[in-house]
Amino acid sequence: MSFDTDSIIVGAGAVGLATGFALSQRGQEVILLEREAAIGQGVSSRNSEVVHAGLYYPTDSLKARLCVEGRRSLYAFMDQHKVDYRRCGKLVVATEPGEEDRLEAIRAQGLVNDVEGMDMLSGAAARSLEPQLRANVALLVGCSGVMDSHAYMLALQGRIEEAGGNVVTTTPFERAEALSMGGYRVYVGGAEAMTLTCRQLIISASLDAPALAAKIDAYPTEQIPKIHYGKGVYFTMAGRAPFKHLVYPMPIAGALGTHYRRDLGNQARFGPDLDYVETLDYRIDPTRADSFYEAIRRFWPGLPDGALVPDYAGIRPKIHGYGEPQPDFRIDGHDEHGLEGLVTLYGIESPGLTASLAIGEYVSEHL
Repeated sequence: MSFDTDSIIVGAGAVGLATGFALSQRGQEVILLEREAAIGQGVSSRNSEVVHAGLYYPTDSLKARLCVEGRRSLYAFMDQHKVDYRRCGKLVVATEPGEEDRLEAIRAQGLVNDVEGMDMLSGAAARSLEPQLRANVALLVGCSGVMDSHAYMLALQGRIEEAGGNVVTTTPFERAEALSMGGYRVYVGGAEAMTLTCRQLIISASLDAPALAAKIDAYPTEQIPKIHYGKGVYFTMAGRAPFKHLVYPMPIAGALGTHYRRDLGNQARFGPDLDYVETLDYRIDPTRADSFYEAIRRFWPGLPDGALVPDYAGIRPKIHGYGEPQPDFRIDGHDEHGLEGLVTLYGIESPGLTASLAIGEYVSEHL
C-alpha cells in the first residue's frame, strides 16, 4: 500500500530531530510532530548544554557507545553548520580523602569507553590551569565542551526540511494503530486534526514517551517503563566566571553532581542537583542555594556569600526511582514490543544531547 510518508517521529527535541536527520539522509521522507509551538521546548531546552566525553557509563552500554560516537559526530556537524561551541575541556576533581581511587576508576572506565585526551593531574598541576580550584588530584578531559543546543537543533531542522521533510509544531500525537498490511495510522490533534499513514513510527517524546506508547494499539503495556521526574535546578552568579574549564565533582547516585560551566556568553552557571518530584514544576526554591554553596565550595572555596541567583530548572525523564541502579538508554524495537516498524525511546536523559546524532543513526539501523 502507499503511505502519506515514510516515517513519523513524535517529538522535535534534539534526539527526535537527529533521528529525522538520519532517516532523511537515507532518502526517507519524514514528518516530525511537535505539540509545542517551537522545536526543542522540553528537556532539550533545560539542560547544561555540555558536550560530554563518555567517561562514566558502563562498558558496552548504549550510553557509553553512543556518547562517544555522538560526541565525535556532533563536533563535526557543528563545524559544518557553523554552530557555536567551545571545546574548553573538563576537570573532574577529587577534593576529599579517598576520592583519588574513585577518580582513577573513572579514568580507567573512560579508557575502556575509548575516550581520548585524558590526563591525570596533581593538585598543583590542576591549580596551574585554574588557580582558584581546590583539588587533591584532577582528571583533565580535553574533548568535553559547551555548545549552543538551540542553534544545533535549528541546523538539524534545516537539514530535514532541505531533504523534503516537515517539522510540524502545535501538532500533538493522539494515538496510532498498526495496519494489517504493515505501517501505522497516526491520529494527530491540534487546530487541524487529521490522520496520517506511515511505514515507520518513532516515539521520541522524552517525559511523555511512556504515556504516548500506551496510545499505540496493541503495544504491550508490560513493556512500558514507569517514568520518574528527576528535577535539577541551576544557579548563576554575577561577575567574572572563576574557571575556564568545566569543573565536575565526583558523581552522586543517579547524576553527575552539581558542576560548574562557563557558558558561551561567559556566564558562570552551577547545577543541576537532583530531586525526585511528582509534578512538572519548574519553579526554584531559593533556599536550595544553601546546598549549592556547600557543594561548590568543595572545589571553589572562594565562592562569595550571597553570590548565587536562581537560574532555571529542568526535569529528566528517568526510568529508575530514587536509590535504584541507573539504567541504560531504552531504545525498544520489534524484539522488545513485537511491532514492526516501531521504535520507542525511554529514559533519554544525559548524555542524550551529546549522543543525539549517534542515537539517530542507531534508531535508523534498528528500523
